[in-house]
Amino acid sequence: MKTRILTLITLIVVVLGISKSTYAASANAAVVTVLNDISTINKIEVRGNVELYISDGSADQVKVYNQYYSESAFVQSKNGVLSIASYTAQKLVVWVTADDLRSVSAYDNAVVKSFGNLSKIEFNVDLHNNASAKLSLDAFSANVTVNDHAKADLSGSADEFSLTRNSASSVNKYNFTAAHYTENKINSPARAKEEDMAGI
Repeated sequence: MKTRILTLITLIVVVLGISKSTYAASANAAVVTVLNDISTINKIEVRGNVELYISDGSADQVKVYNQYYSESAFVQSKNGVLSIASYTAQKLVVWVTADDLRSVSAYDNAVVKSFGNLSKIEFNVDLHNNASAKLSLDAFSANVTVNDHAKADLSGSADEFSLTRNSASSVNKYNFTAAHYTENKINSPARAKEEDMAGI
């Protein structure tokens, strides 16, 4: 009797283990889409509920980690500009490797993160709405603009660094160093309107 019970328990454990590993393998294989027809990426514009990872590489490559065609997402390249947008509840995850990326703009709730250091001669970051960026830079010249309620978390270094931000934005540059640093603070639209009214 004990032998039958042990055999039955062993059989159940083996069957459950096989079914779980088969499901995991099929799920992982189904969620990555590599877009091979995109090249010469100089700028990325990302909008909506998107999590973008960027890294340096000798060749341009775009990997989408969701079945984005069925999720009404948008990934398109034109004249060196890669546009990515998704407004679904589930975050669209995209990893872009680029040889000559010079600029990133993020809007809405988009999140931009560097995968490793971004080594650039010149690099521009432009954040709007509630977008956020967490970037590790090794640049000669870096220009970062943080508008609205956007957030920037910077690490690494730049020889020339220019930051433009408004009063509602958040910038963490504790782990970032620059030989030459300039910062320009601008008022948020609501604050500017209040100041204009006060001057009347």
